[in-house]
Amino acid sequence: MLDGAVRRHLDPILNRLGAALAKRGLSADAITICGLCLGLAAAVLIARHDYLAAAALILLSRLCDGLDGAVARARRKTDFGGFLDIVLDFAFYGAIPLAFIVADPAANGLAGGLLLFSFYVNGSSFLAFAAIAEKRALSTEIRGAKSIYFTTGLAEATETIAFFLVACLFPAWFSALAVIFAALCLYTALSRIVLARLIFRDGR
Repeated sequence: MLDGAVRRHLDPILNRLGAALAKRGLSADAITICGLCLGLAAAVLIARHDYLAAAALILLSRLCDGLDGAVARARRKTDFGGFLDIVLDFAFYGAIPLAFIVADPAANGLAGGLLLFSFYVNGSSFLAFAAIAEKRALSTEIRGAKSIYFTTGLAEATETIAFFLVACLFPAWFSALAVIFAALCLYTALSRIVLARLIFRDGR
């Protein structure tokens, strides 16, 4: 829901940084992988109850997630780069809830499992929509220039990162926050199914 507004403010800054990094020979794929490594390191810190340091690494990881696209635009976008970005993003989004479960299985296990389920459903609705949109040659730049079709939703990247950061700042609230955010993710998936019904209903 907030991604569009956030991107309008951040993209000019990221594009300048991305152009500077591209001139230094840094590749978008390398930044994508660096972002995942930082995200996985954050997950390890969460599992060890080092929540504030984890929050800092989450922010750095998502900075990389914004910079890889900017570098790609400054150099050359590739289909593999777009594929890698999506796959590693999903790995990051799964690792953080899993880390909270590991940190306190008794308190966080059920809510964390529900959250991972909602991510799975929401992610599959997102990717399935993108695949059919590609088949129908649909395009949008509502979330900027992307490798695949991006649909909007109530729970997007900005909201997810905000949830992760709040959970790191108040780890005792994770279970309650996870249930609420899982509901938002499932609502987003449902709204995407309704949208798909409206757009794709004229044929298979």
